[in-house]
Amino acid sequence: MIASAQRGIYIRRMNGKPNATIAVVDDDESVREATSGLLRSSGFRVQTFESAETFLQSAPVLGAYCLVLDMAMPGMSGLDLLRHLVAVGRRVPTIFITAHDSPAIRREAMLAGAIDMLPKPFSDAALIEAIRLALSLDRFESGGAT
Repeated sequence: MIASAQRGIYIRRMNGKPNATIAVVDDDESVREATSGLLRSSGFRVQTFESAETFLQSAPVLGAYCLVLDMAMPGMSGLDLLRHLVAVGRRVPTIFITAHDSPAIRREAMLAGAIDMLPKPFSDAALIEAIRLALSLDRFESGGAT
């Protein structure tokens, strides 16, 4: 097993996106803190947001390489956020996290363009693997951020 710091260096080199910024959008502060801590210890730059609306009002929306979105949030849901981004031509690889996993919700997320959906609680390894996959995608081919 690769140690945390080494794993981060390995992931950054492997995907050719040094210092990739991951945006974590979740209304639960403890989930935001735990997820951002894991990602930072793995070598990523992380921006956290308490809502989809806060994310949309921020500058990092333009530079995020990957989104980790809670599916169910007050106001705009994670699914609504992804649909909005796609509608305005911002295709950013997205991983949903949810406490309410079901085949129907999973299908909706994948049809909207999600890369993966992880049920809460998810393992560190599952999230890192999903982000590795997301960062391996060519953002320019999918019309993503520049």
